[in-house]
Amino acid sequence: MAEMESRDVAEPMSLGEATKSGARPADPHGLLKHSREFLDFFWDIAKPQQETRLEATEKLLEYLRTRPQGSEMKYALKRLITGLGVGRETARPCYSLALAQLLQSFEDIPLCSILQQIQEKHDLQKVKKTMMRPALFANLFGVLALFQSGRLVKDSEALMKSVKLLQTLAQYYNHLQEQPQQALVDILSEVPEATLQEVLPKVLRADLNSVLGSPEHLQLFLLAQQKVPTELEKLMGSVNLFSDENIPRLVTVLKMAAASVKKERRLPTVALDLLRLALQEDKFPRFWKEVVEQGLLKKHFWPASYLCFRLLGAALPLLSKEQLQLVMRGDLIRQYGEHLVTAKFPNQFKFAPEMNEYVGAFLEGCRDDPERQLAVVVAFTSITNQGLPVVPTFWRVVQSLSAPALKGYVAWLRDMFLQPDLESLVDFSTNNQKKAQDASLHGPERAVFRLRKWIILRLVSIVDNVHVEKEEALIEEVARFCFFHAFFETKKPTPQIPETEQRFSFPLESRAREVVSGAFFSLLQTLSTQFRQAPEQTRDGQPWTYRLVQFADMLLNHSRNVAALTPFTPPQRQAWDRMLQTLKELEARSSEAKAKAAAFQHLILLVGIHLFKSPAESCDLLGDIQTCIKKSLGEKTRRTRSKAVNPQEPPWVEVLVEILLALLAQPSHLMRQVARSVFSHICSHLTPRALQLILDVLNPEKSQDEDDNVVVMDDSEKQLENVEDKSEDSEDNKNSEDEEYSDEEESDEEDRDGDVDQGFREQLMAVLQAGKALGGVDSEDDDEELGDEAMMALDQNLASLFAEQKLRIQARKDEKNKLQKEKMLRRDFQIRVLDLIEVLVTKQPENPLVLELLEPLLNIIRRSMRTSSTKQEQDLLHKTARIFTHHLCRSRHYCHDVGNYMETLYSQVERLVQQAGHQADSSISLYYFNASLYLLRVLKGNSAHGSVHKTQRKEEAGLDASTKPRGPEAPSSFDLSLVTPIYSSALSSFLTKRNSPLTVPMFLSLFSRHPAQACLLLQKTLPTRELRLCFEDPEWEQLIGQILAKVTENLRTLGEAQTKSEQQRELSSVELLNVLFRTVHQENLTTDLTAVRGVLQSRQARLQQGERATGSGRLHNLYWQAMKTLGVQRPKSEKKDVKEVPSATQSPVSMKRKKKGFLPETKKRKKRKSEGTMQQDATKPAVTSGNQPPSTGRKRRNRVKAKFPAQSQVNGTPATKSPAPDPPATSPSTPAKTPKLQKKNRKLSQVNGATPVSPTEPAKSPAPDPPATSLSTHAKTPKLQKKKRKLSQVNGATPVSPMEPAKSPAPDPPATSPSTPAKTPKLQKKKRKLSQVNGATPVTATEPANIEEHQKALPKECVSGKSPQSTLPRKKARVSLASRSPSLLQSGAKKKKVQLRKGRKP
Repeated sequence: MAEMESRDVAEPMSLGEATKSGARPADPHGLLKHSREFLDFFWDIAKPQQETRLEATEKLLEYLRTRPQGSEMKYALKRLITGLGVGRETARPCYSLALAQLLQSFEDIPLCSILQQIQEKHDLQKVKKTMMRPALFANLFGVLALFQSGRLVKDSEALMKSVKLLQTLAQYYNHLQEQPQQALVDILSEVPEATLQEVLPKVLRADLNSVLGSPEHLQLFLLAQQKVPTELEKLMGSVNLFSDENIPRLVTVLKMAAASVKKERRLPTVALDLLRLALQEDKFPRFWKEVVEQGLLKKHFWPASYLCFRLLGAALPLLSKEQLQLVMRGDLIRQYGEHLVTAKFPNQFKFAPEMNEYVGAFLEGCRDDPERQLAVVVAFTSITNQGLPVVPTFWRVVQSLSAPALKGYVAWLRDMFLQPDLESLVDFSTNNQKKAQDASLHGPERAVFRLRKWIILRLVSIVDNVHVEKEEALIEEVARFCFFHAFFETKKPTPQIPETEQRFSFPLESRAREVVSGAFFSLLQTLSTQFRQAPEQTRDGQPWTYRLVQFADMLLNHSRNVAALTPFTPPQRQAWDRMLQTLKELEARSSEAKAKAAAFQHLILLVGIHLFKSPAESCDLLGDIQTCIKKSLGEKTRRTRSKAVNPQEPPWVEVLVEILLALLAQPSHLMRQVARSVFSHICSHLTPRALQLILDVLNPEKSQDEDDNVVVMDDSEKQLENVEDKSEDSEDNKNSEDEEYSDEEESDEEDRDGDVDQGFREQLMAVLQAGKALGGVDSEDDDEELGDEAMMALDQNLASLFAEQKLRIQARKDEKNKLQKEKMLRRDFQIRVLDLIEVLVTKQPENPLVLELLEPLLNIIRRSMRTSSTKQEQDLLHKTARIFTHHLCRSRHYCHDVGNYMETLYSQVERLVQQAGHQADSSISLYYFNASLYLLRVLKGNSAHGSVHKTQRKEEAGLDASTKPRGPEAPSSFDLSLVTPIYSSALSSFLTKRNSPLTVPMFLSLFSRHPAQACLLLQKTLPTRELRLCFEDPEWEQLIGQILAKVTENLRTLGEAQTKSEQQRELSSVELLNVLFRTVHQENLTTDLTAVRGVLQSRQARLQQGERATGSGRLHNLYWQAMKTLGVQRPKSEKKDVKEVPSATQSPVSMKRKKKGFLPETKKRKKRKSEGTMQQDATKPAVTSGNQPPSTGRKRRNRVKAKFPAQSQVNGTPATKSPAPDPPATSPSTPAKTPKLQKKNRKLSQVNGATPVSPTEPAKSPAPDPPATSLSTHAKTPKLQKKKRKLSQVNGATPVSPMEPAKSPAPDPPATSPSTPAKTPKLQKKKRKLSQVNGATPVTATEPANIEEHQKALPKECVSGKSPQSTLPRKKARVSLASRSPSLLQSGAKKKKVQLRKGRKP
């Protein structure tokens, strides 16, 4: 391939040179005719990925099928043949496979020509020495390609040439080793017998030494022996491979074959063929004994041993029952057992999985022969190491046994348990066990105990395996066997109890009965949990536990034949009888309480069976459980006269919770399951006190201080197994333990050095000084001067002192280990108690008690994350976190009725957020923050739930919701103003503190779950100066644009708000929109507002319809405030005449309901002046103002303001204008403004966000017939006008002359009524100030609403300098505006004063 690649690269060079020289470019390979796609196939074929290679090969074949006669076929063959000899070893098989697929697809290509091209391309005679190895492999892979195509065995000429080439390649053993000979054997195994007879003399020498010289020659001989025995006999004569002189040579050949497949880990074909030949010639015993066990096994060569193991597994289907007995009781099976025992280190090769596959395949293949199945399973079980079988108790191959074989296997196990036959076992001892001098390790009692222990666990695992086909009689037999021998013994056999007729050859020890007892409760758990679907039910419809209780009751009644190991006392027997009576009562329950009764039945059955294991404790529990059951099911418990009724008696659910906690303290998985089942039925009746009992266990401080309340018990079975495992490890791995022992000694020395205290030093010095004084010498003398008696006394004192110190150190170690063990048991107990918490949050997520779990679970998480060093701490942490996150915070259901705990939840939210900000680890802080979000969700859910009832109450009372203040009106309502400061302060802490534990995903989760909260926080955050300084101008503009886009998308996706939460979300979004508009206009940002305007205009019709709906007034005002910023004025609403008299048919009650929310007529102020008097007063200000000289001064200013009354806009509604067909001239009484003053006013109006209008500039109005001002409008005094003018200035309005003309397209609009009252200058001034504070621009009374013109004039990218007006009431707006931007108000006030001063100058 290297040559090919070099040629492909060199071709363009020669083409370019030929073109320059003027000659015609040459293309000997035809590369220019091929596409790039076709050439890429060959690159993909050599890639290491198998999928890529196969895909490239398929595409190449498809490409060539469309052009079978083109130049592509020739190029493909040449390219693939060249690729057989590339330098990359991984690419050669790829090209060989592609060539084989090509030859298989195109059968018209002759194989001889391909073989000739291969030999010509990779000629072994002409190739250089450095290229000899690639050429050899190219020829080999070329022949393999012809063979893999499937056509070689049909073409005799190509076959003979290939055989000849392989024989030539076999001479280069240094490069190819045995691969050519192996390829020859593979090819000849596929050829017909006639062809083999023809080829055999050419490939096989008539020499036995050559046949036994290599595994390949021997395999070729065995192939000929199998296919053409007559031709082979003619060629070599009669040959006996299993003769005495040939057996050593066979062992050598098999050893060579084992070494050749060492890396592949497979059985050589020659070994299996040799086994078949031995079976065929009836020489299998000789072959197995001399070749396998005495030949290969004695080599002490592990590949040879593995070959023997594989040969054993492959021989199982070929052997008869007698031959199986021979194979399974020899030296090979012992060595296999020793391998299973000693191969325990991770880096050691373990043959057990491979042998399990062999045995499983054998059992599957002979299901119709149960005798052979039973023989193999019993044979492997009989391989024991000092009585303990080497196969595991959970050996899964038994699931392939047929029903008769399984029944026979269980019977063999039972008989071996009762009467152990150690002679029938294939027992062995490891080298370390043989070196042990302890006689107790070699006694039959130990072997019997180990065997019985394994057998009982094996019986339980057979029932436990769901894949094993077993009958109900077999399950009952195993369960009765375990229960009887765990708690009873036979006094006199009886046919009624078959277990009494079973005799022991070795007495059953007490420790063996403990093992059987533990196995029985493990079996009970299996029967209670595994058969839950078909259930734990027997044929008569009763649970297995109930059936075993009946069996126990029968045993108790046969006291003559059977005796309990621990006899019942009279109270215990009474408790047993009451339990049976309670079971009958539970069975008689109706179907409504059937599930609850079943759970209680399971609990009482389990505790009743535990009477045989721990009678005293179970007897007390039974009485309490029966009392709780009767109370929970609605029955009144019968009390004797001696027992008085205790008014302080705790509720039954608390007693039952204490019982469940006591059961969870036991190391029984079955107890754990039963406790979960019972608690799932009683958790709906849970009281705060009962929940506190559970939380006290989970509280680390209380659980450490109150350990005496619940005693956590350890499992004796585990201790026993640990002792056995330690003894086995000490026997099998002595060398490794010696090293560990030395390490332990070093650590003990370090501990001793660390444990030496000052008291021990003083005692040691005192002993040494006493010894020297006893010798009568000074301390400066040498030790040699001490006498023998003094030295002996000193040694004795030192020995006793160090012995005491050693005992003290050991006592401290024991105490430390005891505390550590108690801590581990306590953690296990807490993990089991968490099951009850999980059941509560899963079954009763809407229970208000669930809210009490937040902080205890958070305390466990926080504590465990700090001290999660051990596995149990990590398990406790993981389980608590899983319950908290998945079952609590992310649950679809939550509490919807918190009752009077609403205020407590607000404070709890604040406390959780504060604790989240005070944590040292952000991962812990995340849990606290999620807990606050969960409570926020609960609060919102309660507000939505309570809003329905609140709305109904309002409708019944006939009250208008707009007259009521917003906020938390009832305990069930959700007050957003109480929650917003909490998260706002947390966000400020996150943004200001460097090492804040709060993270961005926390707030993203808050905003995604509660968009209204995000809108309120942004409203408070965006106007802050500190935030603005953090951004450059382009970044700030981009941020504002992104927020606008998000708010727009939020409003678009929200649609029509239905629920209260959706209405709150819409309200917050529109408020944030106004804040954004204010920011855009104040900073002259270039932002596209087209999308926002479209979304707002789509809501116009719905808002107009629901303007008077409950609670929609504020939203309506905010909407029109935003629309006014976009240039759309709020349409005028038609007001009804005040003097309109209701019809006589309407009753006063109906009038009140119709005019809901307005003052009644009796509450309105009486009119003091008549209509004519008011009209006369209305003309006085105009006359007075016309006679005033143009002078400066305060009175003059007030009069000038009185001449220009401006009606302030309230909530964006323009004042009523009076359009005229022709613009009137300026009144002579109107003081003319100087150009300088007009310019100042124009600038001031631009600052306020309004477009200045000239006093003489007409304003166009699209309305054809604007309504005239009502004739009943009363004239206002100048003082009132002055007040309103000041109020309009405070609100942010720019006064415009009242005499400004307004153009109208209407031909004859009605003129302004002469009775229109004039406002006093003082009232006008007040209104003008108020309008400036509210952010509105006052318009003259004659200026019409200019809606369409504003919409047309508004560009897509709007630049404005005026912030939108606030939506709060006027007092609140004034305060908030003054607090947010006081400099703006001060600068505006100063500018107005300067303008007025300049206006007074002549």
